[in-house]
Amino acid sequence: MCLPAHAIANLSIHSAAMNIQNHFIAFQTILIKETLRFSRIWIQTLLPPAITTALYFVIFGELIGARLGPVEGLSYSRYIAPGLIMMAVMTNAYSNVVSSFFSAKFQRHIEEMLVSPLPNAVIVLGFVGGGVARGLAVGSVVTGVSLFFADLHWQHPFLTFAVMALTSMLFALGGLINGIFAKSFDDISIVPTFVLTPLIYLGGIFYSIKMLPPFWQEVSLLNPILYMINAFRYGILGVSDIDSQLAFAIILLFIIVLFGYSLWLLRRGTGIRA
Repeated sequence: MCLPAHAIANLSIHSAAMNIQNHFIAFQTILIKETLRFSRIWIQTLLPPAITTALYFVIFGELIGARLGPVEGLSYSRYIAPGLIMMAVMTNAYSNVVSSFFSAKFQRHIEEMLVSPLPNAVIVLGFVGGGVARGLAVGSVVTGVSLFFADLHWQHPFLTFAVMALTSMLFALGGLINGIFAKSFDDISIVPTFVLTPLIYLGGIFYSIKMLPPFWQEVSLLNPILYMINAFRYGILGVSDIDSQLAFAIILLFIIVLFGYSLWLLRRGTGIRA
């Protein structure tokens, strides 16, 4: 007995709706697990960035900043505040995903996800969502600390939040890729130590690139983190060494590239299949 065309169409729509619902539940489950993972130990995940930021303000903002004087017409504490916030967001979003994904890989949990009907995109978004949640949580805490040391006025609130969220996503994707390639717990600290840390400190947190000689200004433009920090600084203070639209476009481009690369790696089973 053949079903009418409209009945077949209704079944197809119902099946598609069920698949979407199941995928959303799976994404929600991974996201909640990742969020609880860092929120349960908030003393280890949220408190240290706040203490570190306060120390940066005391040492650089008050002691060194008093000798340097204003930068771009702003007090040194105000100028470095957006960079310190972004530094905390970047490092925490990255570390959350790289450690979580490698742990799942080490305990063979990720293999169970990959052999299930769950699309790889849902797995990536779940882990990345946890990194974004931690990045935004740490960013909020560090912002609160910054208000005790610097008078901050959000010039462009939407841009500020968008840059923080997108930067969290970008570094979470970077952490995922690091976790895919890592073969031991030592490997998950190599990239943050020897790649991210130098790029972050050379990304214009503590200085304007206009203070550098022309040659080093051109070299600094090759650092993608420079664009993220300056876009965020523009959102809060209204000053930037880089065009904010260009910075926004570069962040989005990196997210698209890293997301596609993550899916390709998972599909190939890189770092997972023996």
